Amino acid sequence: MHIGSSLEVTETAQELADLLVPGLGDLVTVDLAEAVVVGDEPPRMVGGGRLHLLRSAIASASGAWLGKVLMPGAPYPVLPDSSQLREIQMGEVITMDRASVAEALGDGDLVEQFVPPFGDSVTVAPLIARDLVLGTVSVWREEQPEAFQEDERKLLAEIVSRAALGIDNARRHNREQRAAVTLQERLLPSATTSSAAVSTVGIYRPAGRGAGIRGDWFDVITLPSLRVALVIGDVVGHGLSATATMGRLRTAIQTLADLELDPAELLAHVDELVQRLAAEAPTDQNPVGATCLYAIYDPLTRQCTLASAGQLPAVAMRPGGSTEFIDVLPGPPLGVGGVHFESKTLELEPGSILVLYTNGLLEPDHHDSESGMHRLRSRLASLNEEGRSLEAMGNSLLSDLGSKPTDDDIAFLLARTRAVGPDNMASWEYPAEPDSVALARRDIMGRLRGWGLQAQALDTELVISELVTNAIRYAGGPVGVRLIRDSVLICEVTDSSNTQPRLIRANATDEGGRGLFIVAQCTTRWGSRYGLRGKTIWTEQPIT
Repeated sequence: MHIGSSLEVTETAQELADLLVPGLGDLVTVDLAEAVVVGDEPPRMVGGGRLHLLRSAIASASGAWLGKVLMPGAPYPVLPDSSQLREIQMGEVITMDRASVAEALGDGDLVEQFVPPFGDSVTVAPLIARDLVLGTVSVWREEQPEAFQEDERKLLAEIVSRAALGIDNARRHNREQRAAVTLQERLLPSATTSSAAVSTVGIYRPAGRGAGIRGDWFDVITLPSLRVALVIGDVVGHGLSATATMGRLRTAIQTLADLELDPAELLAHVDELVQRLAAEAPTDQNPVGATCLYAIYDPLTRQCTLASAGQLPAVAMRPGGSTEFIDVLPGPPLGVGGVHFESKTLELEPGSILVLYTNGLLEPDHHDSESGMHRLRSRLASLNEEGRSLEAMGNSLLSDLGSKPTDDDIAFLLARTRAVGPDNMASWEYPAEPDSVALARRDIMGRLRGWGLQAQALDTELVISELVTNAIRYAGGPVGVRLIRDSVLICEVTDSSNTQPRLIRANATDEGGRGLFIVAQCTTRWGSRYGLRGKTIWTEQPIT
């Protein structure tokens, strides 16, 4: 009942030592393989040498011990080979008096490190689980030179065998926890990003005390035309299965983000994916589900569009000092199905900070969301000062939670918005007439000369000519053209058609069909996105 109350290896070792004192001995030490402490399987070793053992726990009946006895955390020195050491390594429980121990160790310094000044006899039992020797337990007696009786040896062996199972369970849990944390960190994006739209800082801290990784994640996805998508999510369950689900969802959202869907439409597609994953799950023991908030920020219009699938509302910290929750109607968590998601759009001033977070940030009030959100808003309001960096703000939020391990993962994303100035963009609208192609070329060339980008003039002229011609020929209606200057030159042509543009390879005798091929050759990348009415074809060219 007293051994194995936690999934911490060293705590279980200390519980074993405390249990054996004073009932079976006056001084008890527990030594574990270094690999066991970190969660790996111990090496199979026979004989002396460097055994890679650590003193993991010690307990004394008198409450103190003297001399140079190894203390918890100290590694084993090199030990000489002996028949007694080999017996322990083969799984035998042995009992020796003080003189026999000193003879086996030989060196006087080793005797001082392993034999307490008052020790008269010792019984050493190996910790064995699943045919692995995890370490040893040494029970010293003071003023009791007589050897352990057979019933005492059996009792010690029984206790040690139960303790070994607890230590092995803790070791295996640590290994899974470490693997999940490593996988989680590898799957998460860079903690700090900077673009024309936002600068961001993302922070992730796994749960502790055996709670297991919960699959929280954040993401920053660069979209065409300088826009950016911000994501925060929390997967149902814990451990490697939750981490694997998180990786699949993050990949799916990144793929769907390239389609430039409205946030509500994107969450609807992810919801269908989660339902399929749940149907494929082998058992009900690992449920598949998640909450998620997806937002798109456009630095050209300074508008942010958000949609939520059961996720806590984002916080907007405006430059003037006001701090408010963004009231987005939350849909159900991903995987529930049957309910539509809704998007909300708001305008954010440059320098505003968006805070996306999972419920771990509401500690210790994560079971009472209302109280936790009130506390979080007050704390963010106190941090909303001009000149405070996102890194400093994130560190302050973490320090509020203290160093004590939490029961839930903590993930949050801080994004400071930026805006593209009017001097770096220009837009025009033309009727669906043949003369509009020449007008568009004239306006584009004039703007490029004003920006000093004559080197891009020829390629840009070809791109605009082809896209505007296609829009007039196949779409009709007014044609919108926009030019954006940043680290790249972005050209956009908008028309009223929802037809998907396709790049085809024209035959040598064909009189047409080469427009998009020319566009692809003149640009580093191109694509299209759809609005409520019509589509926009965009291209990017490097600025030399």
